[in-house]
Amino acid sequence: MVSSEHTVSDSSALTGWYKSSYSGGSQGDCLEVARGHTTIPVRDSKNTSGPALLFSVDSWAAFVGAVKG
Repeated sequence: MVSSEHTVSDSSALTGWYKSSYSGGSQGDCLEVARGHTTIPVRDSKNTSGPALLFSVDSWAAFVGAVKG
């Protein structure tokens, strides 16, 4: 698993992935988020061994707040 400050190249090396209950079951255009890490990993649900972006807790909270607003 190669990583930089803001990415992980193989997200399958991380655990705790889940999708929102609002995403439906069709495996369409969904993001998955992983619990239990010091940063918040986010990946494309269709590419489970692809890269993940890593967000700070504050950045992720700001993003979620903006989406809800």
